[in-house]
Amino acid sequence: MKLIDGKTIAEKIKGEIKAEVAAIIDRDERAPHLAAILVGEDPASQTYVTSKEKACRSTGITSSLYKFEETVSEKELLSVIDFINNDPDTDGLIVQQPLPEHINTDRVVASINPAKDVDGFHPINMGKMILGLPSFLPATPMGIMELLRRSKIETEGKHVVVLGRSNIVGTPIAIMLSRKGNPGNATVTLCHSKTANLKELCLQADILIAAIGQPGFVKATMVKPGAVIIDVGIHRIEDKSEKGYHIAGDVDFKEVSKISGPITPVPGGVGVMTIAALLMNTMKAYKKEL
Repeated sequence: MKLIDGKTIAEKIKGEIKAEVAAIIDRDERAPHLAAILVGEDPASQTYVTSKEKACRSTGITSSLYKFEETVSEKELLSVIDFINNDPDTDGLIVQQPLPEHINTDRVVASINPAKDVDGFHPINMGKMILGLPSFLPATPMGIMELLRRSKIETEGKHVVVLGRSNIVGTPIAIMLSRKGNPGNATVTLCHSKTANLKELCLQADILIAAIGQPGFVKATMVKPGAVIIDVGIHRIEDKSEKGYHIAGDVDFKEVSKISGPITPVPGGVGVMTIAALLMNTMKAYKKEL
């Protein structure tokens, strides 16, 4: 068993960005600027936004947070997005999900300027990704691609099985890995709750990506010996420890790691790479590379 150390890779990426931002400032140019909108008090969302702000500070990227009560109207939210869209000093914008039920998430995402959509969720960016055109890639799949690339894990000709078909992780990573490139050129099977013979398909995987949203779902009996395991899940599990909980992924790490090849830990794997990818997208937006 070999750990795929997302934390170390993410720190290296942030170091590269920090040096790039320092060079920008040395030229008396303004620093890149990332804005985030947070609605409500969802603990996971608050944790993510806090981590994003901390990462921005560590690299020199300017960070702004627009925080609203859960009762904010959709009209008010769209008005703020319009303001940020037209602010020449703001390069990237994320709207933290989930949003309250009275707000149409699709309408909100579609209102973001595609050139500032560093989350990569706008229909234009998703469409470009599907066509293989330059675009902002969703942060978590992009983070997985960087993990594979920088860990020198071969994907060409490999069978990748993805568990979960969400638009945030499963579907995008399946598309990315099936395309020409490095990482890429893989044969991808996208599985979901209605997939028959799921265990048998998992046992065929050279690379198994678990993004199914169920703690400990992937057992050792579902994994081919030596397979690469990418665990996207993150769950807070209550226990009797001093903290009162522990963090777990979608993979039964203790048992699976005994037979797998390289495997991502939770935490310290995919999660930290999501933040790193978001910063990379912010730099692309600043430099208007897309």
